Amino acid sequence: MSSQVRVIGAGLAGSEAAWQCAVRGVEVELYEMRPARSTPAHQTEDFAELVCSNSLKSDSENTAPWLLKEEMRRVGSRLLEIARECAVPAGHALAVDRVAFAAKVTEAISSHPRITVRREEVTRVEENGNPITVIATGPLTSEGLANEIARLSGNGASHDLRTESGGAKAACEAAAHESSDSPHLYFYDSISPIVEADSIDSSRVYMAARYDKGTADYINCPMSREEYDRFYEALIAAQSVEERDWENLNYFESCLPIEEIARRGRDTLRFGPMKPVGLKDPRTGKMPYAVVQLRQENLRADSYNLVGFQNHLKFGEQARVLRLIPGLENARFLRYGQIHRNTYINGPVLLGETLQMKVHPRVLFAGQICGVEGYVESIATGLTAGIHAAALACGEVPIPPPRISAFGSLCHYVTHADPRNFQPANITFDLLPTLENKVRDRKERHRLQCQLALKEFDRWMEQLAPVLKA
Repeated sequence: MSSQVRVIGAGLAGSEAAWQCAVRGVEVELYEMRPARSTPAHQTEDFAELVCSNSLKSDSENTAPWLLKEEMRRVGSRLLEIARECAVPAGHALAVDRVAFAAKVTEAISSHPRITVRREEVTRVEENGNPITVIATGPLTSEGLANEIARLSGNGASHDLRTESGGAKAACEAAAHESSDSPHLYFYDSISPIVEADSIDSSRVYMAARYDKGTADYINCPMSREEYDRFYEALIAAQSVEERDWENLNYFESCLPIEEIARRGRDTLRFGPMKPVGLKDPRTGKMPYAVVQLRQENLRADSYNLVGFQNHLKFGEQARVLRLIPGLENARFLRYGQIHRNTYINGPVLLGETLQMKVHPRVLFAGQICGVEGYVESIATGLTAGIHAAALACGEVPIPPPRISAFGSLCHYVTHADPRNFQPANITFDLLPTLENKVRDRKERHRLQCQLALKEFDRWMEQLAPVLKA
């Protein structure tokens, strides 16, 4: 039997990491603190529960999210396979029935003969001996483990790890920062509301996908200028959930609550989540002044989420304001928008390109806690950490994925970004190396980048030791 790997956290990254170790012959202990201890955002005890949207981003060929998913497919991502089994209509994007997805992931992981599931909280990590440890506890890491990560980072005593209601924690400040007054690393993330499908007034909405990409799977709620103005005024006047005195709302830029976007200017929503471009109303043949899009939430198509409508408003205020949207006048809300604190470490200071800690190489990080943002990115780093942990367990030297690949570029960002201004990142072409020869046409440039990335990624897979090829 090979050396054991311990994976802490059964979210997207942890579940994938455990699977990758197990299929490579490594015995795994997978720790998940739910249901013994829950979080402010989770609603079930299932693995890989999606707490924000249900979208795994674009499936359009030669886009950055597609490239990352294609690399995941080639190396054998189990969670990506399950996501496709649980897919719901979403135009050119991959979206899932989140309940079915989490249930299938839980079943697949729990039934694997080399994975032992422990339903308990971990607050201590053995950094120097066995087992090899992958920390994939995500944005809602418990206070006990957050303090332990601070200890591993080298300055646990200097941290002020404060607790939100329900257990969301302030993030670990990077230990290796030279300055003793470095800010905590965290951002606030938000959850979009979900409405019952049969409470949407079908006479006021239309089905379409932006620029007719993919199938017309989105419900579109068109607004006239007068309707938009009325909605905007109500939104900026709505009462937000009260902040605690000690909280400093440090939002992640790509997950801003709609009320924060609106405060930046009257038309910011119309150039953001309510952008009408490419969504011509087939009933009028014209483009609306603004549009709210709803995406199918589950396979039964009995619920839809409001795309990009994460917010920090009181529930009563949400109901009042969101019912000003045409078609949602009588909406029944299955879930209101919420906000929670996300925890992440300072990857550039603490991690090497194989996601191993520089000072404790038998401890690896994966998922949002290592400094990525997004479902697919979390799964990808879990997959990468799983392969590297399996390599260590089998006596092999981990080989980082090539810099030119999506995997490599994501890991490169997490470990080489400016540590003084480090924020989690989604996969984009900006993270990939530029082509040696300039290509003006954007589509052709992206196609070439994807082609080169996949070529080098395949070479990396060939370099992996036979025991590491699932």
